[in-house]
Amino acid sequence: MSSKLHNLSTYDPNALPQKEVVAKQKYGIVVSDWNSSITYKLLDGAVDKLTELGAKEIEIIHVPGAFELTYGAKTLEEKGGFNAIIVIGCVIQGDTPHFDYVCGGVTQGITTLNATKGYCPVIFSVLTVNTMEQAEDRAGGKLGNKGVEGAVTAIRTANFDITKEEIKNKK
Repeated sequence: MSSKLHNLSTYDPNALPQKEVVAKQKYGIVVSDWNSSITYKLLDGAVDKLTELGAKEIEIIHVPGAFELTYGAKTLEEKGGFNAIIVIGCVIQGDTPHFDYVCGGVTQGITTLNATKGYCPVIFSVLTVNTMEQAEDRAGGKLGNKGVEGAVTAIRTANFDITKEEIKNKK
């Protein structure tokens, strides 16, 4: 495994649908208020990118912590009408196993929603880091903004039905 760090927030705009397609879609975001100095930067990145790429309808709900993200996503899914939902959170390693339980629980919860519900894709934009510095690097710092990545992933996943030929014709 390479220890070289790189910004993953770049993407190929030609792999995305036209803005007119995205403008007709609805996106949901569930954001954790825990570690809000990080999660709100991720939220801003996601909203800005969704808007830049054409989204006009974005619903945001707040939950207390990362563990509640699954419940928030399930609530939006059951409400219906969303093309994709992004969950945003930040869990920072501490001195107890709490980190492992929260990270495992959220990961399993979102995986279960994606595997069993099927109403719409739920995109995992939860930072699981060892330090606050690592979180800051991923919330608009030298490693990009994982909220931006979540927005791009949401649009791409919501539009799997766009054919390669349509994408090819955009170039």
